[in-house]
Amino acid sequence: MKENTITDMTQKSPQIPYDSQPYASLDETPLIFQYWQALLRHKFAMLAIITLCLAAGVIVTLLTTPYYTAGSRIEINREQDKVTNVEGLQSEGVGQNLEFYQTQYSLLEARSLADRVVRSERLASDTKFFDVFGIDVEQSGIITGGQKTTGASPSAAERNRRTKLAADILLQNINIAPIRGSSLVDIKFNSPSPGLSARIANRWVDEFIASNMDRRFGSSAEARQFLEKQLAILKQRLEDSERELASYADEKQIVTLTSEQNAEGRTISQKTLSSSSLEALNEALANAVAERIAAQNEARQRAGDKNALSNSALNNLREERAAAQAEYDKLMVQFEPGYPAARAIASKISSLTRSIAAEESRSRTGTNARYNEALGREQQLRAEVNKLKAEFGGERRDAIQFGIFQREVDTNRQLYDGLLQRYKEIGVAGVGSNNISIVDRAEPPTKPSSPVLLLNIALSLLAGLGVAALYVFLREQMDQTIRDPADVRTRLGVSPLGAIPAFEKGDVIEMLQDKKSPAWEAYLSISTSLSFLTEHGVPRSFLLSSTRPNEGKSTSSIALAAVLASSGKRILLIDGDMRNPSLHQFEGMINKAGLSNYLTGNDDINTLISKSETHGFDIMTSGPIPPNSAELLAGKRMTEFVERLRQVYDVVIVDGPPVLGLADIPLLAGSVEGVVYTIEAGGAKLRTIQSSMARIQESGAPIFGAIVTKVSQQGSGYGYGYAYEYSYGKDAKSNSDL
Repeated sequence: MKENTITDMTQKSPQIPYDSQPYASLDETPLIFQYWQALLRHKFAMLAIITLCLAAGVIVTLLTTPYYTAGSRIEINREQDKVTNVEGLQSEGVGQNLEFYQTQYSLLEARSLADRVVRSERLASDTKFFDVFGIDVEQSGIITGGQKTTGASPSAAERNRRTKLAADILLQNINIAPIRGSSLVDIKFNSPSPGLSARIANRWVDEFIASNMDRRFGSSAEARQFLEKQLAILKQRLEDSERELASYADEKQIVTLTSEQNAEGRTISQKTLSSSSLEALNEALANAVAERIAAQNEARQRAGDKNALSNSALNNLREERAAAQAEYDKLMVQFEPGYPAARAIASKISSLTRSIAAEESRSRTGTNARYNEALGREQQLRAEVNKLKAEFGGERRDAIQFGIFQREVDTNRQLYDGLLQRYKEIGVAGVGSNNISIVDRAEPPTKPSSPVLLLNIALSLLAGLGVAALYVFLREQMDQTIRDPADVRTRLGVSPLGAIPAFEKGDVIEMLQDKKSPAWEAYLSISTSLSFLTEHGVPRSFLLSSTRPNEGKSTSSIALAAVLASSGKRILLIDGDMRNPSLHQFEGMINKAGLSNYLTGNDDINTLISKSETHGFDIMTSGPIPPNSAELLAGKRMTEFVERLRQVYDVVIVDGPPVLGLADIPLLAGSVEGVVYTIEAGGAKLRTIQSSMARIQESGAPIFGAIVTKVSQQGSGYGYGYAYEYSYGKDAKSNSDL
């Protein structure tokens, strides 16, 4: 009763979650390792693709016409064009280095420059030029190489067509390569002819310099025309302003004697006749005032001090009188006044006194006269100065308008002089001002620049790797099979019970006799996984099935039965494939009686079960092949049979038929606790496997998990192959269908 309850619970319970499985190693394989497995699976195809690409690269290199590259190097110096000092052709914010050089590079690649080279070299009429590039444009009537061929001259349309074709060839093969961080530029030309490459590269540079000069002279001519018009206008304006200035000066009687100008040519000061006269009179008045003050001071001094010492003659007389008086006083000490010598000295003193009085009178009269004369002259000059001041005040008021006319004359003269000087210089604006210089001229190369064998081999290798990777990607996307046991859970939603490496046919059965063999270890791990499926360990009864025949289902049935039997359990293996039985062949038995006999009414089970002496478990063959096995399985007899066997055996294993296209599996699945699904690595398509599993689940039987068979050690990261090889040193080999 307990067993039936457990069986019912197992049948009704959902699929056991993956987390309850004993081996965490069955988790999803890392993505990078999946890529590596895919590469290993397709390594021979990849090797073939890469080899073909390398061979194609070498063949193409050998068959490609060699091209020669010749290059010239030039230096481009940045200049900012400016025609006049008044208004420039370009503003100061225009023409930055980056924009300037980008413009020059674009001009070097311009079609107009290519057309100049074509015309200069006469390439449109040079058939050899086209022949070098493998273009046949020779027609009747075309002038080639300077000699006319037979026929009529080419039409204008034909000449234009050939000119355009030649320019296209030049533009396709010219290469402008600026040298980073400098003003140097390399001009390189590729062609199958070394001489032609050097010739075109040098001509390209020459025509670029010529076109640059043409643009400069063109802009100079336009500037000259502009300046001529401006000069005529300014000349007329200057003449008009000078006439207005002269007329106003005549009208206001402004006579200019001298003028001063600053460094910019503007008049900053000028001396007129009135200002000059006022300046002279003012200076004379200042001198007259000084003379009057001096005479006034002298008169005051004489009036206040009779003994003024300013008169030298008077001073001499006084000194002489003082000496005579001293001598007289000396004589009076010894003699009387009547002494002759004393009388003579007294007479001399009287004479000197009279002379002094006369001199003082004369001096006073001269000082007053000088004072009066200086005062009169001062008053006369002051009157004249006041009169000129009045006249100069009016002139200053007129000088305001005069200055306005003068500034207009100065401005017009500056503009006219500046434009006239620029007009004189612009005639030689392009001479010596070329900003492009040739650093190196092209020489005919001695060896081809392309094709480069090593480079082409490297590119072919990269292309081969890319094509091979694309091939692997497409194959993997199109390959809807199970190759990695980890995909069982991610792509099918069932738990992977284990993986069986690929062995050669017959090796698995022989390996089962050795408990140290890789096959035994593989199935032992699966049996361990089975022991965690139910509460009572290994399911008491389960069915092995697959999507299609030859996926290793029967081999796995025998192996699991052998492994479980080795633990001392009583195991019965039933061949449930009554359409194509195979267990009796593995065990070397004769399929005389078996399951089909029991289902048709033979209840003597003992006569239908045989003992496997090799592996230690009991086996029931399928028996004679019935006309319709589905009818035998449709009843309850199979379910009752399994329940009856579970009373005797610990585990009943049914080796069922494949699912696809048959009705047997849904009928058999209902008689056991669950189904163990067998999947051949790289075998059936994923959609087919999913459809087969869906049929099993529709019958109500749970799918315990899946066994992946014939797993390639190099194509899968499951890990069994390495473990077994490490433990026992046996190499697993590829296996055909078992």
